[in-house]
Amino acid sequence: MHRRQFLAGLAATAAAAQAQQTRPNFIVIYTDDQGIGDLGCYFGRDMKTPHIDALAAGGIRFTDWHTNSPVCSPSRAAVLTGKYPQNAGVPHILTSKPDFNIPGLRKGENTIASELKKLGYRTAAVGKWHLGSAKGSRPMDQGFDEWFGFYSGWTDYYSHRYYTLGGTPLFHDMWRGEKEVFEEPVYQTELLGREAKAFLNRQNDGQPFFLYLAFGAPHYPMMAPRKYLDRFPAEMDRDRREHVAMVAAIDDQIGELMATLKARGFDRNTVIFYQADNGATREERADHLARSYRGGSNGPYRAYKGSLFEGGTRVPGLLRWPAKIKPNQVLGGVGMAMDILPTFVRWAGGTPPAGIDGTDLTPMVLEGKPSVHDAVFWDYDTMRAVRRGPWKLLRNYREGLGTPMVKELWLSNLDEDPGENKNFAASQPVLVKELTALMDAWKPEQ
Repeated sequence: MHRRQFLAGLAATAAAAQAQQTRPNFIVIYTDDQGIGDLGCYFGRDMKTPHIDALAAGGIRFTDWHTNSPVCSPSRAAVLTGKYPQNAGVPHILTSKPDFNIPGLRKGENTIASELKKLGYRTAAVGKWHLGSAKGSRPMDQGFDEWFGFYSGWTDYYSHRYYTLGGTPLFHDMWRGEKEVFEEPVYQTELLGREAKAFLNRQNDGQPFFLYLAFGAPHYPMMAPRKYLDRFPAEMDRDRREHVAMVAAIDDQIGELMATLKARGFDRNTVIFYQADNGATREERADHLARSYRGGSNGPYRAYKGSLFEGGTRVPGLLRWPAKIKPNQVLGGVGMAMDILPTFVRWAGGTPPAGIDGTDLTPMVLEGKPSVHDAVFWDYDTMRAVRRGPWKLLRNYREGLGTPMVKELWLSNLDEDPGENKNFAASQPVLVKELTALMDAWKPEQ
């Protein structure tokens, strides 16, 4: 080999190694049934979330961030696939069964994990899956190299068993890959945090990684160890105290996660995205007296989980990347969970797959431009909604899961009335007609 060829080869190898090392790592943190009023950095004045608040202060806090669905499984499908849930094949909440044969995400679906894996990333999923327990839908069939967690919609926080009031029999649900593991009575939130930190500690400087960390809290059943409860006044409403204590447990684990990143030297070039899957719930099963649950808070926004009013879809959204994103930013442009896949793939140096619905957030978060969306849509149960600018039109609506469906149009002006107390439909007939046509022209796969 000639000296010039040899030197050129060395240079190419060095450049490739440098590119490998400078590509960012990615972490997605997902919480469950956490309202925008359940964080100190938003509207939670009774919260104690110093680590999540620090995460917000270290980058961007979105004030108009939305989940693509007001319920669990479809929301998770959207963030992982970059698609509207209907286009990802998961339009509704998936059931939980002891045969672990519930289909969810389609085999061969493009996910953040599969796309980053193609680019040389090490990938891991830790926590709640709820995107299908059948083979083909499981995490390691969807691009993840490692998996620790549970398939069901929830489990008991100590025994790690799924149960309902009648119907489905009680069953254990905790897995490492394809192997069932028994970790009771370790508190679920702490167990998932332990596994996330262990994954980080197994990484090396030469290969970038992607971690999807999906906490089961603060979803029903409402359980918090005393050490978290004791941080809040005993006279606080019982259900609120339990709820905020469960979030405090998440906050502790995020603090330890951040400390691990810093200790390993990963902190500066790791992108962290934090989101709740939907708004706080009002479901009676979460209340200690089986009333409409009032432990979670959606701040000033109307309605709850299962509704297309803002309380069901406008959720905490945080983005941190010290190497590129300046701290202490508050962005008011509309962003959607489905935007994370194309953004992360672009930042990793790849090209987002064809057929997705999300949009790369780079112009909005790195270049100071407004929202990347002209219009966004929701479709759940018999409800549908479209948002364009401050105007949002709902066709059929309800206040949350288990509440009556009202079959009529509701037009909100979120600039003038963010709490959606006034229906502008009668006074804006031309706009209603335009938004209805826009809504009807949007035809996701069903």
